[in-house]
Amino acid sequence: MIRAMLVINNQGKSRLAKFYNYTPVEQQQQLIRSIYSVLCLQPENVSNFIEGGLLLGPDSRLVYKLFATLYFVFVFDSSENELAMFDLIQVYVEILEKCFSNVCELDIVLNYGKMHTILDEMIVGGQVVETNSDIVMKAVEEISKLETTTAGAKLISKSASLLWG
Repeated sequence: MIRAMLVINNQGKSRLAKFYNYTPVEQQQQLIRSIYSVLCLQPENVSNFIEGGLLLGPDSRLVYKLFATLYFVFVFDSSENELAMFDLIQVYVEILEKCFSNVCELDIVLNYGKMHTILDEMIVGGQVVETNSDIVMKAVEEISKLETTTAGAKLISKSASLLWG
């Protein structure tokens, strides 16, 4: 099971944090700080896989990939395959590239909801449900259209109620 997905910038600020089991906010923040402290000390020529050990618990593992100034991190248990998680990071970033064309940290900050929508299309309850980037993109586009239509309907209904209210 995937326990968490994190995006952390190279200064240690969390840009996205999604935990798939209940974790109090204070513990989430401590985990993010601990994970960042380990990541920033990793040399570039070592593996992107880290055993959880004392940091995350005995049955936990961590896989990460650095893209530009952002660490994309998955925390998971032994039932998940490390290489599959590494590939999942690549698929997630590939989808972000399709959405934002040359994704940067600002895109993540300004499009927080879309980041979660993409993640929710790929992972449900800590289980991977979709890895095909085209299918995920299509679902995200449909959700965006629905949100736009719904927002437009709300504007119309408010203005109509003022006129005929």
